[in-house]
Amino acid sequence: MDKELANTILDQLKNGEIKEYVVTKDVFYTFREVLVNREDFKHFIGNAQRGGQVIYTYSETPRS
Repeated sequence: MDKELANTILDQLKNGEIKEYVVTKDVFYTFREVLVNREDFKHFIGNAQRGGQVIYTYSETPRS
């Protein structure tokens, strides 16, 4: 995964085009780097799963 693809996926989550996205451990650090550099990063919620996967969703209300 490259940074452009990660941004596209995050935009799709934000726009409601997709409800959730599963990030595998092999691309987690690239995805996270893009995520934390976004202005709206507090709107994204990552739910860790067994095996190193994280399921990301978007919330209209930012987390604190």
